[in-house]
Amino acid sequence: MSSGLLEGKKAFVTGGSQGIGTSIVQILADEGADVAFTYRRHKEEALTLAEEVKAKGRKGLALEADTSDFKRAQEVIDQAKEELGGLDILINNAGMNWDGVIWKMKEEQFDAVINVDLKGYFNYIRAVTPGFREQKSGRIINVTSINGLRGKFGQANYAAAKSGVHGMTKAVAKELGGRGITVNAVAPGLILTAMMDAMPEEAKQASLNETAVRRLGEPDDVAHVVAFFASDRARHVTGEIIKVDGGQYI
Repeated sequence: MSSGLLEGKKAFVTGGSQGIGTSIVQILADEGADVAFTYRRHKEEALTLAEEVKAKGRKGLALEADTSDFKRAQEVIDQAKEELGGLDILINNAGMNWDGVIWKMKEEQFDAVINVDLKGYFNYIRAVTPGFREQKSGRIINVTSINGLRGKFGQANYAAAKSGVHGMTKAVAKELGGRGITVNAVAPGLILTAMMDAMPEEAKQASLNETAVRRLGEPDDVAHVVAFFASDRARHVTGEIIKVDGGQYI
């Protein structure tokens, strides 16, 4: 049952078929929003998630897209607006990592991560901005990482991309604030998702030891903060980067 936090809103999420993205889609729907989202490889999971959204009494739409494709971003945004009846919220979440120390990192390795994790966010912000400006309202939330704030060994490409998103968030917040549009970022620490299952236990323990609350995050921990930023309760908050990391950064 909806609490009404996002009642009647129309949302778009990139990378919705797994992990944090799936939780974001589910919680936005729980809060009353119709939700369109993209997927790239996990079609079955995406179609199942769209049906789950519909079962909550909301419109749910799964769209295949490579986040790094500028033209495709505009196509799926236009399709979502047509099928949902408009668009109020964009959550940039789709991402990838391809780790390696800088002296071994290949050009393709660097470019792939930048194209998805930074350019991909630009692609979707660019696609929604004309409509948001015209309606003089909108919410843009970028899911980033604490490693974009602090860096991490073996992740020069990933840290550079996420740090770039932080700068873009602040710049775009300044550009769009006068049209009633807010732009914020959520920076998770280590979050327990299926992608983390293959992570060595010692690495998980090291991350756990970094936290102040002595627990690792779950996807819903991130999704609830995203929902807050998407709501009118955050109408006077823009250009912010909120860490959701249990104190891992400090």
